[in-house]
Amino acid sequence: MIRTVFFLAFFLIVSSKELLAQSMYRFRFEEPWSFSLQVGPSQYFGDLYALWQYYEGIQPDYNAAFSARYTFGTNLKARTDITFIEISGQDVKADPRSGRIPRDLHFRSRNWEAAFLVEYYYKPVKVYNITREFLNPYIFFGVGATTNQPKTRYRDQWVDLRPLRTENELYSDIVMVFPMGLGLKYKVNVYMDFFMEGNYRFTLSDYLDDISTFNISGYHEELIADYVSGENPDRLRLSVRQGRYLLPNGEPNIEMIRNSRGAPRRGSGDPRLNEPEARYDGYFTLNFGAEIYFSQDIWDNWIFRNRGRGFRFW
Repeated sequence: MIRTVFFLAFFLIVSSKELLAQSMYRFRFEEPWSFSLQVGPSQYFGDLYALWQYYEGIQPDYNAAFSARYTFGTNLKARTDITFIEISGQDVKADPRSGRIPRDLHFRSRNWEAAFLVEYYYKPVKVYNITREFLNPYIFFGVGATTNQPKTRYRDQWVDLRPLRTENELYSDIVMVFPMGLGLKYKVNVYMDFFMEGNYRFTLSDYLDDISTFNISGYHEELIADYVSGENPDRLRLSVRQGRYLLPNGEPNIEMIRNSRGAPRRGSGDPRLNEPEARYDGYFTLNFGAEIYFSQDIWDNWIFRNRGRGFRFW
């Protein structure tokens, strides 16, 4: 009897250890692919907004993004982003010290952005998913492109600004961007991380907001000609919104604009900013998201099917 009990206890101990090892081994996978969704506020920087120099407060819009990641190094991941983003700006909120006098200029742009990035993590990421760090900060940088379709509200309608050539410049509807920033990930379980990150995009364009020049002195006669001929009157109407250059009915005062030799203001309050590099626009996003790590048995994970089985691996 004692021998039987002994062998039975020995069998149960060995079996339980083997079952536990198999259960733990199930989660010892090293899955390089992951996908995430993230959302958050966005903030434009340019001729209609300056946070660093003046006290103009936060004027946020929004964005949403989908990302795919691939782990290819001990601390490295490659990443592809697809982002829908809204940016906007208006001079009515300008700090008086900025020199951006009231011009009734504003814009809104809803763009699609695609980017390729590299992420570097402070702690290793090429590990078994069950042994991922609970907190892991990272930096990232990359290159991409965004659509560029600024609009302005005029007579209760949103009007496309790019085709109007309000500054006599048909700028590109695709703009190169250079995203870079910081992030922090928190391990929720074997299959999921929560994260937040700040991402600033440097660009090669000063026309995200349809504004670049100081005034219209170099091309005001062409705008006037299109207005007088009726060929494209909205070019002048939307190039000059400064109240002192408008008639009581809201139409441009042709005589005053011509006599001023194109003095109506558009761009920055400082005419000495002649270097394009000093005027490139940009935008920032602060996103919060969830990253899912895919594996062969993810559909058997407690998140999807086995919530009631009473086990959970962290």
